[in-house]
Amino acid sequence: MLRFALPVAYALFLWWFSTGLILYLDRLARRTYRTSILWASGLLVLSIVGVIGVRSQTTLLGAYLGFTCGVLIWGWLEMTYFMDVITGPRKQPCPTPCGQLERFWLAIQTSLYHELAIMVAGIGLIVLTLDYHNQVATWTFIILWWMRWSAKLNLFLGVPNLNEEWLPPHLRFLTTYLAKRPINLFFPVVVTVATVVMSLLVEQALELPADSFTAIALLLTATLLALAILEHWFLILPLPDAALWDWLLEQPPPVIEPDKTAKAVKQLPTPP
Repeated sequence: MLRFALPVAYALFLWWFSTGLILYLDRLARRTYRTSILWASGLLVLSIVGVIGVRSQTTLLGAYLGFTCGVLIWGWLEMTYFMDVITGPRKQPCPTPCGQLERFWLAIQTSLYHELAIMVAGIGLIVLTLDYHNQVATWTFIILWWMRWSAKLNLFLGVPNLNEEWLPPHLRFLTTYLAKRPINLFFPVVVTVATVVMSLLVEQALELPADSFTAIALLLTATLLALAILEHWFLILPLPDAALWDWLLEQPPPVIEPDKTAKAVKQLPTPP
């Protein structure tokens, strides 16, 4: 069982540490963003090289490296969004009054370029690993992509916990596109589907030898999917998820001088 526990523990640690590190860097002064992006871009290049290097390897090391590269590529994309490098053409709060369809279209515009960048990265990974045995990086990326879109749709449709505190000051206007309500009909559907997929991955992994490439790859991706499901539940349940990263979030967010956007956000209520 120890061999099964190791990939689960590794996926947990990588998710916890990488998420906390990105949150910490986002809360630093904006003058530090350029340095952070440069270092992250270096890791991005190494990750792409790593994907190419292990795509033919069906070893335990190949599974772990493929998974790590997939997470790092995703982390670079997340940093470019939260650090305002690749976002979208719209950087203003949602106007009021605003209908559901209009709010949805305007919300897409706030991250349009970023969504296109994710699509390009996803297609690029599929092309790089197509017809190769090790596609762990690609499946890792696809799981993160799928569950991110699910989380964004749930925030748009309405959940009780919007997690506004995770947003850096320059992105606080995004809360005006979100809805706060007890639950929405999409939430139970996506959580149920994701839970079934995760269970099938675990079931298949447990039927294989613990030291096989396929078993480790399945457990790594299944654990990541389970963590994404947990993050969905954080949107609904009154759980202190911030406590997971208290050691990195002791520093308060940077104080910025109020601008027109900040004033507009204060004047606009959250859409119903």
